[in-house]
Amino acid sequence: MAETRTSRRRSGGRAGAAARRGSAVIDQMPWNPPVNTDRPTEPLGPEGIEAIHDGAMRILEEIGIEFYNEEAIGILREAGCTIKDSNVRMGRDFVMEMVAKAPSSFTITPRNPDHQITIGGRNLLFGNVSSPPNYWDMEIGKKVPGTRRMCQDLLKLTQFFNCIHFAGGYPVEPVDIHASVRHLDVLYDKLTLTDKAMHAYSLGKERVEDVMEMVRIASGLSHEEFEASPRMYTNINSTSPLKHDHPMIDGCLRLARRGQAIVVTPFTLAGAMAPVTMAGAVAQSLAEALCAIALFQYVRPGIPCVIGTFTSNVDMKSGAPAFGTPEYMRSTQMTGQMARFYNLPMRSSGVCAANVPDGQSIWETSNSLWAAVQSGTNMVYHAAGWLEGGLIASPEKFVMDCEILQHIQRYMQPELVATGPDDIALDAIRDVGNDGHFFGIQHTQDRYSTAFYQPFLSDWKNYEAWDAAGGIWTAERAHRMFKEIVGSFEAPPMEEAIREELAEFVERRKAEGGAPTDF
Repeated sequence: MAETRTSRRRSGGRAGAAARRGSAVIDQMPWNPPVNTDRPTEPLGPEGIEAIHDGAMRILEEIGIEFYNEEAIGILREAGCTIKDSNVRMGRDFVMEMVAKAPSSFTITPRNPDHQITIGGRNLLFGNVSSPPNYWDMEIGKKVPGTRRMCQDLLKLTQFFNCIHFAGGYPVEPVDIHASVRHLDVLYDKLTLTDKAMHAYSLGKERVEDVMEMVRIASGLSHEEFEASPRMYTNINSTSPLKHDHPMIDGCLRLARRGQAIVVTPFTLAGAMAPVTMAGAVAQSLAEALCAIALFQYVRPGIPCVIGTFTSNVDMKSGAPAFGTPEYMRSTQMTGQMARFYNLPMRSSGVCAANVPDGQSIWETSNSLWAAVQSGTNMVYHAAGWLEGGLIASPEKFVMDCEILQHIQRYMQPELVATGPDDIALDAIRDVGNDGHFFGIQHTQDRYSTAFYQPFLSDWKNYEAWDAAGGIWTAERAHRMFKEIVGSFEAPPMEEAIREELAEFVERRKAEGGAPTDF
């Protein structure tokens, strides 16, 4: 069995590296996940790091976290934590001992091994928008509930763009599919329309177990091969303040026992679910994340874990969430310092509160993406396509965000700061002298096609030329590009026997009722 599946993995996997993605639509940068070459921004001094760490530890020691999962309570009781009903208090020595067992970096290998990603170190990875219940595009012109077709179109963008490195949760919730079987249909679409690293929602044992089995089948792996190294991941959120629910912890325990990666991301909005001060909000977020990571490391030492941050603030006038704010940027940078203190990989997000793909959506998203760069983030969730604080997914916004992501990727390329003799270019400067120009000299001609970033969406014509070409604003250009991409999209190759096995699994699980929806 293992030999047969390994062979199928090679024929159906590496062939996927050359998958036809309709690349003629735009001339985009190649698949090349960036390495963050900059020093991180560190707003905290040593005393600030120690103060936030001590605050997080005191939350765990003196206040405790509610765990609404009986299995987790039993495990933590065995580990020597103080338990009172569902409240768990744990000492800092235990927490730090457990967290130290987590690797500082690891890989996830999807069905196409050429799209393997390394999480940790200076690696910077971008994922698609995940989990909005609603959708907006320029053709519809209004906010509407998500459908399977909309979800499929956003998955096609996820595969098409080389600057998207992993496939997060559903890029929009297809509410036209019943919740009991939604995960089966969407994972089938994800695994056939993309060949990038997969995510599983930790929302009940059936969903997690189904997704693990589907990822295993799609990769042509035996059970032993699947469990030997991470092939997928989950992301969970604490229920702030200071709670972990049953299904998310259950899902993580199941993935941990099978060697798959876990991202723990508290959702702490300062002024609502966390203190109004950013240091207090960060300390609470760390406490909520570290206690879960300690649990998973106790269950399976060395299981890959990522500490996430989703600390922003609310509008104190309305109570609405705000994103891409100065406070969001600082909390992300501070959490980055703390992630390095704990030697853990980090996740943050590309987010905004704008309702349509307008100027506000871009400056807030750009702020959050550059905060990810400055913080040393390794995984950037929602890097393309997010609107209305996560309530809307938009294909136009997806395309616009990918232009920003390519800017970041180009910014990190080492040739931009190279200082060799050809880069200092004294001979070229000497040739031009005091009264010439550099357009026509050989030094420029040798480099003209690769010297500078070339956008796929920005319009660099002057006003008159832009107006004569129809005066097309950015969002409309993005809409046209979206339509061209999905219209010419070709899915990455998959061996027919694997596709059939996936389809058979989906139909069997549907016949069995899928997953319960009563929680």
